[in-house]
Amino acid sequence: MENGTVENGVCSKESVNGSCDVWSCKDSDSSSADHLVVMVHGILGSSSDWKFGAKQFVKRLPDKVFVHCSERNMSKLTLDGVDVMGERLAQEVLEVIERKRNLRKISFVAHSVGGLVARYAIGKLYRPPKIENGEESSADTSSENSRGTMAGLEAINFITVATPHLGSRGNKQVPFLFGVTAFEKAANFVIHLIFRRTGRHLFLNDNDEGRPPLLRRMVEDEDENYFMSALCAFKRRVAYSNACYDHIVGWRTSSIRRNSELPKWEDSLDEKYPHIVHHEHCKACDAEQLDISSMEDDGSDKIEEELVKSLSRVSWEKIDVSFHNCRQRFAAHSVIQVKDEVVHMEGADVIHHMIDHFLT
Repeated sequence: MENGTVENGVCSKESVNGSCDVWSCKDSDSSSADHLVVMVHGILGSSSDWKFGAKQFVKRLPDKVFVHCSERNMSKLTLDGVDVMGERLAQEVLEVIERKRNLRKISFVAHSVGGLVARYAIGKLYRPPKIENGEESSADTSSENSRGTMAGLEAINFITVATPHLGSRGNKQVPFLFGVTAFEKAANFVIHLIFRRTGRHLFLNDNDEGRPPLLRRMVEDEDENYFMSALCAFKRRVAYSNACYDHIVGWRTSSIRRNSELPKWEDSLDEKYPHIVHHEHCKACDAEQLDISSMEDDGSDKIEEELVKSLSRVSWEKIDVSFHNCRQRFAAHSVIQVKDEVVHMEGADVIHHMIDHFLT
């Protein structure tokens, strides 16, 4: 294949910009594959971070999926802010859709901060459903029956992997700070020096034109940004989380839970998925069921509580992972994604679990 590679029936081709498309080499499979799977890397990452995952998706679902590993926000571009990256990703997805005219469905698989970028991007890509007179219906995030589309494609799976949905500010959300209040406060003041605008967004201390933090705004529809309507449009929303040994993103923020909601887990007895220790289906909750004033104080601050409440207005599958018995357990944040096919292969069962439960 010109300017590409072929391996075990899987074709892959990198663009001059660094993105990577992966699809089945069999013509009959590739022509029928109408489901776009957009894979998004995390901070300081690249499209190669999902190399293993992309190949596995095509190997297992050859006639169903066409995988695009995003490149628009690689390396230091991930420091430009969640909103700027989200705009770039949305434009990149539109270009792929324009290039592949047979696509009918779309799913996202995103690692770490890439999950926040994907959430922003879908808010830009969302198209409200039409009603009989041709007008756009009003967005209704309380109902999963009236779904819009992602730039005309049916929204199927929205999967995040170790994503800090509640941000990274305090409350042991960044484990390598050891939960020491002084360390967390210091990080809040210097994070922008390291991770620039993205750091401000993660630590919820951005204040653009006096508006609330970006992550707080991303749990509501805002002007032309249909953040929650877009999230609601997907048939499935899934959050894979490291229950331990992830020193970058804490368990609570990646699983969208309060301290009191973190489940007790035991070693997996499933030989097929030895590192999946808990799988929970969380139904959408009404605002009345999530009255902040009635909540017990369990260490969460007000904004964090608002994020939990708002994100719980849609259903989620929450899948907890533990590599505590693995050699590379201290690299859990990368192992859960199989960022490197050699070093991080102990996380392969998580990728297989993802594919086996993937709606096509």
